[in-house]
Amino acid sequence: MKIMTVSTYEKKKFIQWFLNHYQMKRRESVWILNYIMNHEKVLEHVHFVQEARLCPRGVVMSTKCVNDPPFRFYKEQIMTTDPEKSFHDIRLNDMEPIYIQLNFKNAARHPRYAVVLEENPFLPDDYYITKQDRKLAEKFLDQVHYDFQLKQIQSEIDRALDEGDKEKFHKLIEKMNELVDHKCTP
Repeated sequence: MKIMTVSTYEKKKFIQWFLNHYQMKRRESVWILNYIMNHEKVLEHVHFVQEARLCPRGVVMSTKCVNDPPFRFYKEQIMTTDPEKSFHDIRLNDMEPIYIQLNFKNAARHPRYAVVLEENPFLPDDYYITKQDRKLAEKFLDQVHYDFQLKQIQSEIDRALDEGDKEKFHKLIEKMNELVDHKCTP
């Protein structure tokens, strides 16, 4: 999947809209967002993502309408709930990428957030795969493999019949029966 690029203009418009429509749990979150919005150099390096905690430099901010923690700043496996530390880090490292996750009501389905939301490049490949999904995928692959083997044997049986090769025909019928019997046993 290609990572899309969001313009600084789109990010700025989103932050303006967001701050006008939501109340943050921590007032410092508003300060940080205002700082980012008003500094183009910083805004260029801002990426709105899901699961910012998995990024090398991530900020997670929540509004009053959700039950998530108010504020988290992650830098290299260290987490702090102190917004001032993150503000200073953002200000002093304005050329480094910063990944921001905003927690607000219906964030995952909000069209304005979707416009600025980027793919998180630090998510493990199997991050969204559940055990149930994995079992379904394995079952599907097993079925595809079985169908392929069965069609291959049936094709060889047809060829043996066309060639009049009874010995090969009987061996292939036996092989097909074993395959079908093995499929039927749990």
